[in-house]
Amino acid sequence: MSLFKRLRDLTLSNVNALIDKAEDPIKLTDQYIRDMTEDLGDAEKAVAAQIALEKKFKRLYEEQVELVEKRTQQAHMAAQAQNVDLARRALEEKKAAEGKMAEYKSGYDLNLKLANDLRAKLEEMRKELTELKNKREMLVARYNAAKAQTEINKAMNGFGSDSAAAGLKRMEEKMLQMEAQAEASNSLYASKGKSLDDEFKELGKDKAVEDELAALMKQYENKDK
Repeated sequence: MSLFKRLRDLTLSNVNALIDKAEDPIKLTDQYIRDMTEDLGDAEKAVAAQIALEKKFKRLYEEQVELVEKRTQQAHMAAQAQNVDLARRALEEKKAAEGKMAEYKSGYDLNLKLANDLRAKLEEMRKELTELKNKREMLVARYNAAKAQTEINKAMNGFGSDSAAAGLKRMEEKMLQMEAQAEASNSLYASKGKSLDDEFKELGKDKAVEDELAALMKQYENKDK
């Protein structure tokens, strides 16, 4: 697998499409987060190695720059001293250093560009991972809310079902039957609980009322006459 291949496979647009089709988006998102975190660690190592290579070529290039300047000064010193052989040797090493300097400069420029590209991709990976983690939190909240709503709807459907209504009606009929039985038993107990003396007392109470009523009516009959 080439470096950052999974980064191309894990762009958020692709992740979003897969999440929308997933039965359990939370598990899928967690797996992608683990994969991207692992790739991010590998990418950081690769970027560090490339930066080290960039710095190496920079150091080699700077060393040759210093050597060219040094051999140039030495060639002038030898020429002033009329030392042709020494001046020639200084100029020859200067020329060789200039060749290496150009080579190392080319290597430095190339590795600097590669390092910068990897830095940008690494930053892109970090951004993708952060956005995916944020998306996970949103998915968890939405998933839990949807789950709770589903449970509530199931409960509400149970309350409004025909079986529940029929059960409540049967309970009401049973209560009415029990209340009727209780009322009947109270009446029966009341009639059975009266003694013979009690019934004669009630009979006497009824006669006293009738006598009082007759006397009252008779009183008003006398006034009319």
